[in-house]
Amino acid sequence: MNRAVNLRLYDYELDENGYKVRLALGALGLACETVAVDMVPGAEQTRSPLIDLNPLGTLPILVDGATVLREAEAILAYLARRYDPAGTWLPQEPAAFGETLMWLAFATRELHAASLARRAALFDHPGDGPDLERRARAAFRIMEDHIVLRGVSGADWFAGTGPTIADLALFPAFALSRDFGIDHEAYPGLRRWSRRVRGLPGFCTMPGIPDYH
Repeated sequence: MNRAVNLRLYDYELDENGYKVRLALGALGLACETVAVDMVPGAEQTRSPLIDLNPLGTLPILVDGATVLREAEAILAYLARRYDPAGTWLPQEPAAFGETLMWLAFATRELHAASLARRAALFDHPGDGPDLERRARAAFRIMEDHIVLRGVSGADWFAGTGPTIADLALFPAFALSRDFGIDHEAYPGLRRWSRRVRGLPGFCTMPGIPDYH
């Protein structure tokens, strides 16, 4: 059952960054008012009143009472710290905490190419499609090698001993990469991990997310 809290999410259904936040809300069992934003083609987030909430003109935007946050990974960290006092999703143990933040940074940096490649394929967003795809494949190979090595040592998740916000931040880019032609058969470790993510309590899907049979 979702907990009643005073959360509002400004979001676009097909945006992978908003999807990260929706995954976290589901994992934490948090009820949230969602405000649909016409990001494509309307670019509504770049005009008032949304530009007054986020001067960068990007999505998602989370409002929690007087707190207004942008950037999906920052929102994930906030939700975990604010609404998961047990520290399950943002571990307190130093090594696991550091590993989680390391993969959050990876999601914002190396995986950004996958986000741009998908936007170019779906929404005619400007960008060098072949170069973006090459960089996305390189990022997925790093993820594949890591999760396979983790499995050898008996660990199922990217950081710590259980699922963390790192897994939620990494999942959308890989899961949605078939939108720009990535064959998931080339990444068996990530396919197995993706099935585990889909099995998490509160998991929600979105258009473009495969079942990983």
